[in-house]
Amino acid sequence: MEHGKVCRCGHHKMVPILAIIFGLVFLLAEVNVLTWGFVNVTWPVLLIIFGITKLMSGKCNCCGK
Repeated sequence: MEHGKVCRCGHHKMVPILAIIFGLVFLLAEVNVLTWGFVNVTWPVLLIIFGITKLMSGKCNCCGK
């Protein structure tokens, strides 16, 4: 990847997307839209999905990392 160019690979967006989802889940639990029981099950599942996605993505072809 050339210096100054932004990588457009979808897997580079995983962390920001995960942060947004976590924030929404906890916010919805605080305003009683979701139950804390649901949140206690959801956040570990999201972490597992994130980990599996990162393991399966392998090497980034666009930036060589």
